[in-house]
Amino acid sequence: MKPAPFAYYVPETVAEAVGLLVEHGDEAKIIAGGQSLIPTMNMRLARPSVLVDVCRIPELQRFEVNGAVTIGATSRHQNMLTSAEITAAAPIISAALVHVGHGAIRNRGTVGGSIAHADPAAELPAILLALDGQVVVTGSGGDRLIDADDFFVTFLTTSIAEDEVLTEIRIPQPPRNVRRVWSFEEVGRRHGDFALVGTAFVADLDEDGAVRQARIALMGVADRPLRARTAESELMGRRLDDPQGIRAAAAAAADGIDPVPDAHASGEYRKEVTAALVARSIRQAAGLQEG
Repeated sequence: MKPAPFAYYVPETVAEAVGLLVEHGDEAKIIAGGQSLIPTMNMRLARPSVLVDVCRIPELQRFEVNGAVTIGATSRHQNMLTSAEITAAAPIISAALVHVGHGAIRNRGTVGGSIAHADPAAELPAILLALDGQVVVTGSGGDRLIDADDFFVTFLTTSIAEDEVLTEIRIPQPPRNVRRVWSFEEVGRRHGDFALVGTAFVADLDEDGAVRQARIALMGVADRPLRARTAESELMGRRLDDPQGIRAAAAAAADGIDPVPDAHASGEYRKEVTAALVARSIRQAAGLQEG
């Protein structure tokens, strides 16, 4: 199928893009890589009359590590995946990007586009939650900094206003005296498919190996990426190789969700897989063998 007719604009600055959004209101949509928007337009599930392509705005293409990881919204998945700097600073990002679609999709897809699309089964929204990240959005009223916990509202819906553009993703780095461990796991029907269930786990440990902070983000189990907060609390003050803590966190993660069944998996299946993946993530982060 082909999309409904639309006007196409290619602004050269963020201010110009915001001006187009203000001018055209809810008839306008931002497009970057187009890996999510174009298929929905082809199926006539979305019919914007105006597309605002932000991929030629230079400042949105930059990424750097300077105290924090800063990623421009139109940075391509493949560029992140092959960046030694990003991998060294936040290796869980690279681990998750391996699961994003296939090579052709990663070549076109953008980090900001995936996060703004807010598919609850997608990898990068869960990674943003697990890393305690923030996004910068720019609109007619200026810039806003939004915590990941406040950004995702419901299925394919975020707190970005109609006149705002997601411009930057920020990932804080752990303090120098903290050891950070992580693990990323997902289960899908085939490699490249959206996850049926996935977990992004990040923990900061003290000098004795006890958990100072843990963040467990779940994907594919709710209408948005979800923090397993009760499971996180079960790990506080424990070592990650504590079998009782692992069992308690895995059970709490499963008990804290109520997945809706669909054509791909039942709700009960997703609960069972969530418990298994949370336990596996903790063991892997602790350097333990499966079993």
